[in-house]
Amino acid sequence: MPNKDIKAKVFRDNNTTAIFNSNGPEETIWLGTIIGDLLQNGDLIALNGDLGAGKTSLIKGIALGLKSQDNITSPSFSIINEYTGIVPIFHFDFYRIGKPEDIEDLGYEEYFSDTGVILIEWAKIIADYLPDNLLLINIFMDYQNIFTRKIVFKPKGKRYEKIMEDLEAIVGTGH
Repeated sequence: MPNKDIKAKVFRDNNTTAIFNSNGPEETIWLGTIIGDLLQNGDLIALNGDLGAGKTSLIKGIALGLKSQDNITSPSFSIINEYTGIVPIFHFDFYRIGKPEDIEDLGYEEYFSDTGVILIEWAKIIADYLPDNLLLINIFMDYQNIFTRKIVFKPKGKRYEKIMEDLEAIVGTGH
């Protein structure tokens, strides 16, 4: 599935963190598509990044990789959007949540099971509620180039380490 027009690669900066440099929204969506193709029921992706960093673009790609044909939008006001794909997709956005404890009223435990793929924007807000095993993705904007993003992956748990290994094999590495 490598796209010959995409020049970015995944770089390891240590044994537990990988970095993908995206040169625009199309590359971010492309990367998300590959990630989505690697996901299965019960996987949880926790995303962080400033407003406009590309969290929703990455999620659009992930949903495409999960074969969703739904219109993917950020659930900033509704907190959660549900999409159909080869597995159910639950897309959370906790930007507007008052305090972390407010997620208890959402029945989040039901979603954090293996009945679908969980995608969380602004995951740092509810860090204490997240499971130990997940794929943490931090997206950093390059304020010198409005299109460039540094996407940093930190897999937590063997399942997510395997996803990163597979992602590196598909996308290629900078070695």
